[in-house]
Amino acid sequence: MTGIVDQQGHKLLQIGGMPDHIHALVSMSPKQSPSDLMFHLKRSSSLWINENKFVKGKFSWQEGFGAFSYGKSQIPNIANYIQDQETHHKKRSFMEEYLETLKKFDVEYDERYVFKPIE
Repeated sequence: MTGIVDQQGHKLLQIGGMPDHIHALVSMSPKQSPSDLMFHLKRSSSLWINENKFVKGKFSWQEGFGAFSYGKSQIPNIANYIQDQETHHKKRSFMEEYLETLKKFDVEYDERYVFKPIE
């Protein structure tokens, strides 16, 4: 994923995740929108995962994504948070955390379209 982000003209500062989601801290170039970057990131990584048969059946990402901006002084805290995903999710699920983040940033949302658990 680092290579994909780099190819798109951005800098990946931190990446990490769990079986049902990832977090990526990216220093974005103003030449591309977050949605365009996510299109390329999901497409290229899905192709690579499927070509290398890392999962049974066909791998695909869910539709949509969340993107939040942070100040430069917050980067170390966000990077540490991403590194420590396993510990965070012992305390609360990704869904709980994500909804809390949406509320914290005053993002209007419809819960039916936020996140679908892996079946």
